[in-house]
Amino acid sequence: MCQLLGMNCNTPTDIVFSFEGFRRRAGLTDSHSDGFGIAFFEGKGVRIFRDNRPAALSPIGDCVKQYNIKSLNVIAHIRKATQGSVDIENTHPFIREIWGENWVFAHNGNLHDLPDMTGRFCQPIGSTDSEAAFCYMAEFLKNRFRRKPAEQEIFAAVQEVTEFLSQHGTFNFILSNGEWMIGHCATNLHYLTRQAPFGKAQRIDDEGVIDFSEYAKEGDKVTIITTFPLTKDEKWTKMLSGGFVFFKDGEKIKEIIGVEREMFDDGTLGDRQVNECL
Repeated sequence: MCQLLGMNCNTPTDIVFSFEGFRRRAGLTDSHSDGFGIAFFEGKGVRIFRDNRPAALSPIGDCVKQYNIKSLNVIAHIRKATQGSVDIENTHPFIREIWGENWVFAHNGNLHDLPDMTGRFCQPIGSTDSEAAFCYMAEFLKNRFRRKPAEQEIFAAVQEVTEFLSQHGTFNFILSNGEWMIGHCATNLHYLTRQAPFGKAQRIDDEGVIDFSEYAKEGDKVTIITTFPLTKDEKWTKMLSGGFVFFKDGEKIKEIIGVEREMFDDGTLGDRQVNECL
């Protein structure tokens, strides 16, 4: 399947260190080679780069590194195709307008038998299950609220539509409107928040090292969400299946823990609901 990367922070930050390790998984250290994309929120706008070539070998990936864009919210995706051809229209992240805002979405998983979006206002352009699911989510939200509601109402509605879509398969995703970022875990999703005192970190995929104290200042908060940890010497939080995490200004504002797997006395595996909310 695909892999996801997101960044949410309280001061404009570049994602080069994380992205350089992440993109190596698209053709060098892993096989997610069916295209990649990365979206940077800039005010109300979004600057988005996509390529149907592997991110590790793409000149567009090199351009992202050299551009050194600073943003409060970034979403990136490396694709291992399960549905849809290896073309630009099927490359994540996807973008749609909701309540006059740009919403950006990237998905890892495989969904089947989704509702037919023919005749709906929001229709997929490509042929992936991911874009179809995002269109269903966008249509659901716009039908539920004609005007943008309060954040807590948005989060509750996203949870509701996610529970429905999750019945159709594996649904890991990252979603942002440029103000906040939501991560949902079905199988694998990890996060960490970097804040003072800042220290060094070493990448897993190529041994690259950075000392964040040379770039960050007191009060900065930078949260990274990704499918699998990108560094070997930082403490990553692994989300449980069905869990949601909500970040704003680099800070976790709410978390729904989800379920954890447990072994029953008869040797079978099952899910145990964990109801903590922060």
